Amino acid sequence: MKHWHIDQMDWNSFDPSRVDPDIIPLVKAASVVEKNGLDYAQYLRRVFVGDPDFSKAAENWAVEEVQHGDALGRWAMLADPSWDYEKAFDRYRASYKIDADVDASIRGSRTGELIARCMVETGTSSFYTALADATDEPLLKAICKQIAADEYRHFKLFYDHMHRYLKREKLGVWARTRIALGRVTESEDDELASAYHTTNEPPGMAYDHQRCIAAYMSKAMGFYQPKHIDRVTAMIFKTIGFTPHSRWQKLAANVVYRLMQWRRKVFQKAVEA
Repeated sequence: MKHWHIDQMDWNSFDPSRVDPDIIPLVKAASVVEKNGLDYAQYLRRVFVGDPDFSKAAENWAVEEVQHGDALGRWAMLADPSWDYEKAFDRYRASYKIDADVDASIRGSRTGELIARCMVETGTSSFYTALADATDEPLLKAICKQIAADEYRHFKLFYDHMHRYLKREKLGVWARTRIALGRVTESEDDELASAYHTTNEPPGMAYDHQRCIAAYMSKAMGFYQPKHIDRVTAMIFKTIGFTPHSRWQKLAANVVYRLMQWRRKVFQKAVEA
């Protein structure tokens, strides 16, 4: 069951004078990615056929993901009254599709699939926490805090099921590391780039992956603080079987933060070119 409902948000608290224009494109893109959760749930049901407990959990997860999209989309229409959330989502669905017609995980095992899901929830939890910390607009701050809490619970859900399967599939630490890091690098694939294109660029404009991912990342990476990256790396360490909150994890967090700042500059140059 949902831990909150979209109508419980204080929609009258929206303050247009406190909206950061750089956040609006990110919220628009995030809204359609979140709303696409039902397709991911279908994929997961196919991967985990014969596991009714996980299948039910995936269905509940998808319902919450769709609510995230609806809440973000509703806020974005307040921030930009000319924007239509449902039309943007239709464009996104037409341009980006998940292949749910599978009989096994693309990660090679069910444990691998759950590791990948943990990475996604790690990224989304940190992203919405970063946005909540960055914005002064009260309604968006409240929405992002609710979503971030959901995403952390989703991380724990997939993490617990991962350990259940790990007992059977015996995936080693380095194999888990490879899957986790592989999924992290996929953050620059077509899912986010296409979402940015279909929610922020006019219908007649041709899609260009490099242009769109640079536009998205140059904005998104600017909202992360060192504390957010510390949390990300701790969750990654926990997932792959290393000790979180350790000296090595702190070192990794520092390296990742510096790498992110460098990548942001690269994306900014691409946008300005």
